[in-house]
Amino acid sequence: MWKRQGQVHSVTGSDLIQCFTLPVGGTDFMDQSGYEAILQRLHDGRHMCKDVEDLMKLRALAEEKYGRDLVAIARKAEGQTEIGTLKASFDKLKTEIEKAGNLHIQLSEKIKEEVQKIEVFREHQKEQRKKLEEIIEKLQKPKMVLHKKTMDSKRLFEQRCKEADEAEQAVGKKTNVNTSTHRQSEKVMNRARLCRQAANLAEKQYRWNVDQLEKTCQDWESTYRSACEVFQQQESERINILRCVLWDHCNLLSVQCVRDDDCYEEVRKILEQCDIITDNNCFIKMKKTGCRPPAPIEFQCYSDVDTNGGVGRVEMNRLSVMLPGMSFSGCPEAGSNSGGTYTPAQQKGGVTEEKYMVLYDFKAQEGDELSVSKGQVVTITEQGEDGWWRAWRDGISGLVPGTYLTKISPHSTLLAAAHPESNPIK
Repeated sequence: MWKRQGQVHSVTGSDLIQCFTLPVGGTDFMDQSGYEAILQRLHDGRHMCKDVEDLMKLRALAEEKYGRDLVAIARKAEGQTEIGTLKASFDKLKTEIEKAGNLHIQLSEKIKEEVQKIEVFREHQKEQRKKLEEIIEKLQKPKMVLHKKTMDSKRLFEQRCKEADEAEQAVGKKTNVNTSTHRQSEKVMNRARLCRQAANLAEKQYRWNVDQLEKTCQDWESTYRSACEVFQQQESERINILRCVLWDHCNLLSVQCVRDDDCYEEVRKILEQCDIITDNNCFIKMKKTGCRPPAPIEFQCYSDVDTNGGVGRVEMNRLSVMLPGMSFSGCPEAGSNSGGTYTPAQQKGGVTEEKYMVLYDFKAQEGDELSVSKGQVVTITEQGEDGWWRAWRDGISGLVPGTYLTKISPHSTLLAAAHPESNPIK
């Protein structure tokens, strides 16, 4: 059944005979164009089968290579340093990528199976077609030889008939002439009789050759018709199997696309459960070192420590001498939160100033920035919310990054002023 413009057209076994009829007489008797056209169509069909095989072989190789690459990528990826839900998502992605790669390898094997079906089908048709072609060739050769003999006997028959007519005309002329002798007349008549006998024999031979040629042509045409029916059946099977193979091939690719999407959908489901807070809490739970920061180190005078390790109340005359400019009424009592009269900030012109030590070198990039070096002490007058603080050093003001600074205690500043040679922040 062939479909043409949405209608179903039934193909009979005589369609190829009607389309490629070979004349049995006349000047076109030797014409083989019809038979050659059928053979060319069958040859083109074989070539088409080979083209489909090559296409599917290359696609199978591509799918296999792609699948193996996916498996290698999935196995090579590490991601062992991650924790929590993000690690679970990444591990799921690797698993699904490897699964998709194995599915593509399986798809490659299925395509190779389809290619083998086409190869078996093509070889089967080739053997069947070869036998029919050999049979037709065997009948074609004697038909051509007999046709040549028939044409030769026809020409001989026409020549003998012409000679017989001329001899009989000569007999009539001799009979009308009174001067001809009896012997001459008898000679002419004998020649005419012999020519007629030769013409009759040529006619008999010619008729026999025509009859034999007719029988041979009938046998050849019968075989040719049967061969055309087989050829047409082969062509129908070829078109049908190629159509089915291509259809199945597209179905395999569509199914593979759906499977790939299913694999990655599983990854998306895990990613939906990926939570930032959960991962951060997981890190805190795994790596936490405590719930409270360490207690600050408080200053204790050497003279305050008694033999029992307690702190007593003594005067700070030595310390007052060592740290001039500080006003102390004495060391604080043990357990008391009140200290001396110094504060971590000084008032200058209504603006709070604090001392900070530089932790890292910083080189100014803009005109309103201040270059500082590690270990220097600067005075901070403003702390911007953007992280840039205004600092004073040696009468110069400018912006420095707040993360480059650390606050220093007032007694460290005073100690550095009293003993610059032992400045811990120099």
